[in-house]
Amino acid sequence: MSERMLFDLVLKGGHVVDPASGRDGISDIGFRDSRVATIAAEIPVESARTTLDVTGKYVVPGLIDMHAHVYSGGTYLSVDAESIAWKSGTTTFIDAGSAGAGNFEGLKRYVIQESPLHIFSLLNISYAGIYGLGKTVAVGECGNLELLNIQECFDTAAAHADIIKGVKVRAGHHSSDFNGLIPVDLALEAAEMLDLPLMTHIDLGPPGIDDVLNKLRPGDILTHCFRPFPNAAVRFRSGMIRDAVTKAREKGVYFDVGHGMGSMSFHVTRSLLEQGFWPDTISSDVSRFSVDGPSFDLLTTMSKFLCLGMEFGEVIKATTATPAKILGLNGLGTLEPGSAGDVAVLEIIDGNFEYQDANRPVREKIIGSKQLQVDNVILNGAIWGGVEPNRTQR
Repeated sequence: MSERMLFDLVLKGGHVVDPASGRDGISDIGFRDSRVATIAAEIPVESARTTLDVTGKYVVPGLIDMHAHVYSGGTYLSVDAESIAWKSGTTTFIDAGSAGAGNFEGLKRYVIQESPLHIFSLLNISYAGIYGLGKTVAVGECGNLELLNIQECFDTAAAHADIIKGVKVRAGHHSSDFNGLIPVDLALEAAEMLDLPLMTHIDLGPPGIDDVLNKLRPGDILTHCFRPFPNAAVRFRSGMIRDAVTKAREKGVYFDVGHGMGSMSFHVTRSLLEQGFWPDTISSDVSRFSVDGPSFDLLTTMSKFLCLGMEFGEVIKATTATPAKILGLNGLGTLEPGSAGDVAVLEIIDGNFEYQDANRPVREKIIGSKQLQVDNVILNGAIWGGVEPNRTQR
C-alpha cells in the first residue's frame, strides 16, 4: 500500500450510528488490516483502494444476534449462519446452548473455525446440548438430571474461554420436564464457578417466571422475555408487569427477546412497552423452526420493535453495544478505531409490511409502517459477498 493509499476500504457519506461510542451523524469510515482505522468528516477518495458511497444509508456496527442456533449439522434445530448473515446484517452469532460439553468440540471445529463470521457459544448445562428437538421428536435435554454435569460444563468452558461466553439452561415443562428449578440451580453453580453470565430459557411451568427471576444474579439474562401466556412477564387479567420482573431489572438482570417459533407475543409486548419496559437485547432465536417465520432473522425481529415504537438508536444498541457488553465481546458491537471491521449498512423502508408474532395456536398479525433492509455488509474490513436475500420474505 502506497503512502497515499492509507485504507483498504472507505465508506463515504453514511449516517453513522454507534451507540457504544455515542456517534450519531454523517461521517466517513476508513478500514485497514481488517479493522476500523478511522472515522472522520471527510476521507479523501484517493487514500483508499476501494470506496463505497453509502450516502443516505445508516452505517451501524455489524449486528450481534445474542440468541441463535447455528450448530448446523450437529443439531437438527440449527441453521447455517452464513445463509442468513448477509440478509440480516448479522456478523456475530451467539449460539445459545445448541452444544453442551459432550458435543462442543464439533461446534468449534466444524462451524466456528470454518466460518468467516464471529460465532460464540453459551454452553448448555446439559452434557448433550439440545440433542432431541426435531420435527417428530421433542426430548427436553434438561429433563434428564444425569446429563446436567457441573464439572463437565466447567471444564469445557474454562478450556475454551475465548469462545464460550456464558452458560445456557432451558427450564420449563417442554425442556426440563417436571424438574422445576433444579436445572437452573445447577447451571447457576457452573456459571458462578466460571464467573460468566447465565442465560435462562423459560417455557411452560414448572418453574414459574417469578421463581426463575428470583434466582438470577446481576448480569444474568432471561431470554424469551416477551413470551405469551402462561409464564408471561405481565399478569393475565390486569396486564401489569409482575413484581418479580421489576425487581429483577432493578438488581441488574438483563431481558432478551429470543423471538423464535413461540416466544414473542404482540399482546404481551405491547403491555410491557406501554409501561416503559423495553428489552435490553433483541435476538431472533433463529432455528430451523423459525427461519421461515415467524422470526425469520435478526433484522426482521428488529423491524418489529421499530414498528412498535422503539427508537432506531435503541434498536441498534440492543443488537450491538449491549450484547457486546453483557458477554464481554471486546472489539465487537462498536465502530471505534481498532475495533473489528464489521458494519451493517441499513435502510429504513417506509410502506405497509405485515408482521406476525409467535403466539400459538393463532399468531397475531400487524401492519407496520417500516422495515429495515440490508444495503451492504462489511466483514473484517472488506465488502462481504453474501447472497442477497429475497426481500419479499419477511
